[in-house]
Amino acid sequence: MTSLFDPIRLGQIQAPNRMFMAPLTRGRGTRAHVPTPLMADYYRQRASAGLIISEAIGISQQGLGWAYATGLWNQEQVDGWASVVEAVHAEGGRIVAQLWHMGRIVHPSFLDGGQSVSASATTAPGFAHTYAGKQPHAQARALEVDEIPAILDDYRKAARNALAAGFDGVQIHAANGYLIDQFLRAAANHRTDAYGGSIENRMRLLVQVVEAVAGAIGADRTGVRLSPNGDSQGVTDPDPVPLFRAAATELGRIGIAFLELREPGPDGTRGKPDHPPVHPAIRQAFTGPLVLNSDYDGPKAQAALDRGEADAIAFGRGFLANPDLPDRIRHGLPLAPDDMETWYTQGPEGYTDYPRAAPVHADAAAG
Repeated sequence: MTSLFDPIRLGQIQAPNRMFMAPLTRGRGTRAHVPTPLMADYYRQRASAGLIISEAIGISQQGLGWAYATGLWNQEQVDGWASVVEAVHAEGGRIVAQLWHMGRIVHPSFLDGGQSVSASATTAPGFAHTYAGKQPHAQARALEVDEIPAILDDYRKAARNALAAGFDGVQIHAANGYLIDQFLRAAANHRTDAYGGSIENRMRLLVQVVEAVAGAIGADRTGVRLSPNGDSQGVTDPDPVPLFRAAATELGRIGIAFLELREPGPDGTRGKPDHPPVHPAIRQAFTGPLVLNSDYDGPKAQAALDRGEADAIAFGRGFLANPDLPDRIRHGLPLAPDDMETWYTQGPEGYTDYPRAAPVHADAAAG
């Protein structure tokens, strides 16, 4: 029977265990969106994950609207991420870069007052996380069809920059209400052209982005994240099963290295989803390694593997306060709680100051 501690191959990446670190935005970069030495310490501490999926990294200024988040569109950013990747590799870890275009979530203050872009002229609910604090989202404009090739080029460039920085691969962020998700799901996509209406049309941007990135760096170094069953920043779909089954089939055809799903359960930390889990349908349609994420602990994760629902589990909040999460799960040690107040602050508090558990000696473990 497959264990969380068994290795797994993801295309060109050989992961030593099946406990992945989910992408976690932490806001520790500079205003120029450059990674810092503090970030290298943070990721190095968590290198025992089978695979680290980095925090979301902007592919362009147009697509990045989060205070102190980082990018991968210029050399200074590439050099900053190279130091982070080097620190992870020095500890024997593996890390992929999550490529991010936020679409309508980008506030005009990040665009010199310009308008964000999306599938349609819509406005996200809630507030944007800006340098001036939380501000209401502004209405986005619909992307013109002739603008999409430039966005595909941004994804290609960011993917190549990721490999230049030493990343083992990339993950395309197509979830959580950001640009690709805004095209995928009907709540944010009101288009009547080749990118709207039918399932085939709504998933066209996803397929084009994945094919562009796979063509640039190889499908065997390309992963994708989807969020099929919940309301993500106002993005949802009334009939997600056929949509995401079709998307999973296309991703399998392209031959991506892995597919990760963020699916909150009925008692998840972000509330009850609009639909039950879609991953059983995706499991049937997708031919590669499938990774599940959201609200798992060690026993729940192992049970999901035992049932054949997934090939690996990505842990998010567990890694915040437990840099040695795989060891704690292996030995049944209690998990430290994280401090929500320090999730997005700029210093080491609540970031690199969480201690590792005391070592478990072999005789104690055997007893």
